Amino acid sequence: MADIDNHLDARVPPVAVWQVLEKLRGQDLVDWRKAEVANRPSPDERNLPREFPFGWYPVLLSSELEPGVVKPLRHFSTELAIWRGMDGKVRMTDAYCKHLGAHMGHGGTVDGNQLRCPFHAWRYDGDAGVVTDIPYARVIPPQVKRKCIRTWPVTEANRLIWMWYHPHEAAPTWEVLEHPEASDPEWTDYEIHEWNVWGSLQNMAENGVDFAHFKYIHGTATFPEAELKFHEFGRAAVIKAKMGTPMGEVDGTIAFDTKGPGQSWTRFTGISETLLISCLAPVERDQINARFLFTQPKSQAAGPMGGLARAMIRDICKQFDQDKVVWDRQKFEPNPIICDGDGPIPKFRKEYAKFYVEQGA
Repeated sequence: MADIDNHLDARVPPVAVWQVLEKLRGQDLVDWRKAEVANRPSPDERNLPREFPFGWYPVLLSSELEPGVVKPLRHFSTELAIWRGMDGKVRMTDAYCKHLGAHMGHGGTVDGNQLRCPFHAWRYDGDAGVVTDIPYARVIPPQVKRKCIRTWPVTEANRLIWMWYHPHEAAPTWEVLEHPEASDPEWTDYEIHEWNVWGSLQNMAENGVDFAHFKYIHGTATFPEAELKFHEFGRAAVIKAKMGTPMGEVDGTIAFDTKGPGQSWTRFTGISETLLISCLAPVERDQINARFLFTQPKSQAAGPMGGLARAMIRDICKQFDQDKVVWDRQKFEPNPIICDGDGPIPKFRKEYAKFYVEQGA
């Protein structure tokens, strides 16, 4: 009977999560968060979406790209070159030179505001997508004097660089939302935590409306109650909860919102005001680069409740670790058997489908 009672105890993590995470500490945990998951089934076997949802996605911190620097990126199963011109503007194109296929993100150079290929020094205009100079040729071939390479819309907001993805290269249809805390000098620099999730963005997003999993993955004593609303660009929720501290129970609020599939944020109040910006950008059909950026008021982060505020950040990351154990091998079920306590999963899927060009057509 004791074994049965233990198994039913909501405070005991499920076996799969416990087995994977119980001994991971320090650098071992950091390494696990980024490591490849060996022998995972293919995206087709897992029925992961064949297309990526369109929208704005954060790909770099603004501070990671200085003027005159070019870097390689890979997102949406595409090799990319991103650079900041001497005018301070960020530009992005497909990575491969139209001449002989050199990767311009590796060894390319910034020439003013344009990009030089490292192989034969062809120069590309990142706004127009054309070749503007071939130093050893008298004539630029007409095929590359007109647009010959894909250019990607980019913008900067919240100290981040965002790229716009659309499979048919349609122009952006909304703007990235600015968070005042991100540029407020009275708030801390970002505390950053990183993961690779070996799954799909939709499975991760669906997690937020799957209320039943909180008890069985995260060990909550009860199911959370949330006021969930869907809007034009996504979904928002407000969760009110009692948070236990050494100073007694504190009334807390967790407010979550999204704008498109690539911008999501959460504000926590109670123990400490905290803004979490969730940076999730697809790399492949079954790989998401994830970064959590936390910022708090400096006066609170360094105050008497600062230790509790840091512990809260650790707990949020722990919950993401727990979810990752499932996400890394999760299959997408197009016709799930839904129970009355599962949360509005069908409603979520209907709303999320509008970010797919083919599925939403």
